[in-house]
Amino acid sequence: MIMKRVILLLSLSLPLVAGIKNLTLPHALDMVKHDNLEVKIARFSEQMQAMEVKVAEGMNYGSLDVSLTGMRSNDALNVFGFKLMSREATFGDFGFSEFLGPLGQALEGANQNALPPGFSQGMTGLLDVQPRDLNYPDARNNYQTKLSYMLPIYTGGKLTEYKHIMESMYRMSKYDTQKLINTKIYEVKKAFYDISLVERYIANLSKIRKNINGLEDVIMTMQKEGYAKEIDLLEVQARKAEADSMYNQAKLNKDLAYQFLSFLLNREVSSIKKVSVKAPMPHVDRYILESNNIDIQKAKLGLQISEMAVKAEEASFLPTVGGFAEYGSADNTLFNDFTGKDSYTFGVQAKWNIFNGGQDDARLEKAKLKRLQVRDQVELAKKGIALQAKKLKTEILSADADIKSHTKRLKFAKKVYENYKTRYEEGMASISDVLIQQSKELESLLKLLTIVNKRNTKIFELESIINKGGDV
Repeated sequence: MIMKRVILLLSLSLPLVAGIKNLTLPHALDMVKHDNLEVKIARFSEQMQAMEVKVAEGMNYGSLDVSLTGMRSNDALNVFGFKLMSREATFGDFGFSEFLGPLGQALEGANQNALPPGFSQGMTGLLDVQPRDLNYPDARNNYQTKLSYMLPIYTGGKLTEYKHIMESMYRMSKYDTQKLINTKIYEVKKAFYDISLVERYIANLSKIRKNINGLEDVIMTMQKEGYAKEIDLLEVQARKAEADSMYNQAKLNKDLAYQFLSFLLNREVSSIKKVSVKAPMPHVDRYILESNNIDIQKAKLGLQISEMAVKAEEASFLPTVGGFAEYGSADNTLFNDFTGKDSYTFGVQAKWNIFNGGQDDARLEKAKLKRLQVRDQVELAKKGIALQAKKLKTEILSADADIKSHTKRLKFAKKVYENYKTRYEEGMASISDVLIQQSKELESLLKLLTIVNKRNTKIFELESIINKGGDV
């Protein structure tokens, strides 16, 4: 039973180990948008920025705090204050126990014209009595529970603009994520086309190796009949070893490309469905660039943020109004008769700065200068991106012409090689001449594939510029 479970688990894990097979480019592009680790990290940055929007929005609703304070003191002022807060103050707290006795004696002495010692006519001596109950009270506890609410009523629009700025920063983070996605799309497409090109290169190398093997067989047959020299065989075998080395290197490059593709998709990829040699040319014009390009959109959004910043600084010249309310209860025993000893306070405060040494003026001017700077940056982004797209388009068209030329050269090099091979078999050319022509064929193949690779890279760069990866 245990053995069956082990076999079942192994069978379930085999597809995961083997990786994805025959992966198509559209599927890979969908995967990289969701599974790529860098994209996932960027999504977290988006979510954190979204929380900043909620923080800014929450400022408009004020803050409600609850506090519980416990104290014990024998300080005269504190003890008397504690009793007042708990609504328990009595006349005895003022020292009346030490005041009423002398007062009675003074009144009786006044009636009999015999004031006690220290009391002058009019009983002004009473004012010099220092009541011990008031100055030296017993220590007392005080537990105060309070609800406090602060609300910004009017801030000159500063909180509103701050919220708008945070919303724009959230959108800016989405632009950053989309730009990263465009980069990953570029890398996935390049990996697909690189793998497809290297597989075609391997296929061509296989044919060349097959031709060398056939040529080796011909030389060995001719050598037996005395028509070929040993040096011819050694020269062909040396070329064969060179072709084998290039073949193995190409396979290693293909494996490396697969590893990079697996890293981008965060999934193991075993094989892909090959794409065409040449990537299609995207349509691009000035309107598409200005509407879709991420850098231009970020520059435009930056201009909006700079305008919001100016409005936020202008709010510094306006008054601010805030409201507050407090409700609580205090007692020498925790939560004792809360409602019987409760109290409330509420009010409104208006504040208007009149002078701060020109700081607000300087900040406002700085914000206006920043707005002018960003406005020029928008124009620079538009012209710079348009120039970059035009340059890439020109390079792609130039590469198309080179591809046509090198395709014809490769076809011609193959014909020349076949011709020299036939001439060698007829004894009209040396083996060196044959191998030279084969080298020219291989050189033409490498140049063609290099140009195709560079052209495809330019295509993907152009697609990234026009934000073909999707909308924010």
